[in-house]
Amino acid sequence: MKLEHLRKEYLSTSLNRDDLREDPYDQFQHWFQQARAADLIEPNAMSLATVDRDGSPSIRTVLLKTVDHEGFVFFTNKQSQKALDIASNPCVALLFPWLALERQVKVIGKSEAVPKEQARSYFARRPRGSQLGAWVSHQSSVVSSRTELEGRLQELIDQFADREIPLPDFWGGYRVKPYSFEFWQGRSNRLHDRFRYTLLDGTWSIDRLAP
Repeated sequence: MKLEHLRKEYLSTSLNRDDLREDPYDQFQHWFQQARAADLIEPNAMSLATVDRDGSPSIRTVLLKTVDHEGFVFFTNKQSQKALDIASNPCVALLFPWLALERQVKVIGKSEAVPKEQARSYFARRPRGSQLGAWVSHQSSVVSSRTELEGRLQELIDQFADREIPLPDFWGGYRVKPYSFEFWQGRSNRLHDRFRYTLLDGTWSIDRLAP
């Protein structure tokens, strides 16, 4: 299958140094609000790249649940492949592919577990079905069939009937604390606008990168 003919020119807008906030978190939140206003499907969806102890990379999509000047927070099963990778190598990368806006944001940083109380507070606000789903799935483990998952779900529905569903011991959150941001705006002829923020001695420097 040849795909050379699949080509799109990015013509919607530009990104100049004067357009940027001095703080990358402020710039991210500015672009994120624009992504929300554009009614993109799950603008908080981000690709999370990790590396295991043998150096093998892995990538998957997770949902950003909190972002502030302390970092980017997501929640997951702590026995999943991503959690095992983070335990051996906390350096990760995030990518927000807002292609409908001809934009991408890349974040590189170190991840750390959030306090259990923060995970418990967020878990309590999840829909009941999502809470049950967290209990059902031993993420990344092999299952014999869909029927096995649905049977386990029904067991848990019965077990937790008429009472609150507690936080599983194997479920929690991670905060990615960035040391690099990149904001990418598509331009014509593949001469894209790219700006990288780098944290040096507590101060963010900004550089334009070649496309």
